[in-house]
Amino acid sequence: MQDLEERIAHLTRQVEDLSDVVARQAEEITTLQRRVLRLMERAATAEASGGASIPLADQRPPHW
Repeated sequence: MQDLEERIAHLTRQVEDLSDVVARQAEEITTLQRRVLRLMERAATAEASGGASIPLADQRPPHW
């Protein structure tokens, strides 16, 4: 019986640790999504204010 209680305690600890990891990862993903969105907005603003007739994403690289 004691062996089962020890295993349950160990598994409970692992579940709590994994839950903490998942929570931190979720926060990091949210932060990274916000950063990517801001970078995309900056790139779109820079592209629009640059006056280029062809969007930067559609231009051929200079080595072509």
